Amino acid sequence: MRKFTLNMGKFLPKLPIKRGSAPQQRRRFRTLIIGRTWIVAGVLVVSALLIYALFSSPAVVGASATTRKLPVYCVQSEEKRASLTFDAAWGNEDTQMLIDILGKYNVKATFFVVGDWAEKYPESVKALSDAGHEVMNHSNKHKHMTQLSKEDIISDLQACNKKVSEITGVSPTLFRAPYGEYDDKVVATAESIGMTTVQWDVDSLDWKELSATEITFRVLERVKPGSIVLFHNAAKHTPEALPGIIEKLQADGYTLVPASELLLDGEYTIDHEGRQIPAQ
Repeated sequence: MRKFTLNMGKFLPKLPIKRGSAPQQRRRFRTLIIGRTWIVAGVLVVSALLIYALFSSPAVVGASATTRKLPVYCVQSEEKRASLTFDAAWGNEDTQMLIDILGKYNVKATFFVVGDWAEKYPESVKALSDAGHEVMNHSNKHKHMTQLSKEDIISDLQACNKKVSEITGVSPTLFRAPYGEYDDKVVATAESIGMTTVQWDVDSLDWKELSATEITFRVLERVKPGSIVLFHNAAKHTPEALPGIIEKLQADGYTLVPASELLLDGEYTIDHEGRQIPAQ
C-alpha cells in the first residue's frame, strides 16, 4: 500500500509575525503556535469523524457481496408485510403479557431466545410455541460471537437449538447474533449448519427504556414493506406501546407474520443494505 503524508501546513494560513521587542515577539510566536495547533487538531478530529462515518455505514460495510457476507436485515416486498421480533436473553416479567397482546390482534411473531434463558424459563418457551409464535436462536450464552472460533460458534448454536427443540419439538432455523455483532465467519458458520442469520431494519430501542410514545413513533416512522422490527421481551414500556403499533400497522394494510414467513424461499441475493432480494 502506498504511503502518503498529509502536510497540514499548506492548508493553514501563513500569519505574519510583526516586528517588535524580543518579549513581544516571543508572545506572538507562542500565540501563533497555539493557534495553529488548535487548527490542526480540529482538522484531524473532523477528518477522523468523516472517515468513521464513511466506513461504518451499512452501504460500505456490505459494499460487495463477494467480500462481505451480510445477514438479512429486511426483505424486498411488493406487499405490505412485516415481522415483529423479540429478543429474550434475561428478564421474563412481560413474556405472557406480550403473548396476550399478540393473541388479541391475531399476530404471530418471532422470539429469538438465548439457550440459557430457555433453560431457565421453559414454561415461557412452551407458551410461546403453543401460541403459534416462532422460537428461534439467539445463541446459547449470549457471547460476542465474533470472538469465537468456528467450532465454538457451531457448538454454541447447536446447544441453543437442542434446548429449544427439547421444549417445543421444533429446531430453530434462524439465528440472531447477540449484540447484533457479526462478521463473515459468524454468518458463514451459521449457514454451514443450515441457519440463516437475521438482523433488523427497524430498532424500537425499547431497551433504552424509551416511553411508549417514543417507541411507537420510532417504529411507525421506519416500517416499510418487508421490514423486520426489533423489540425485547423484558423492556419496560414495550407492552404499553405494542397495541398501538399493531393497530396502526394493521389499519395501514400491513400483515404481520413470523420472520421465517417473511423471508424469501429459493435463490436470493442480499444487497449492500442487507435487503433480501429474489435472484434474477
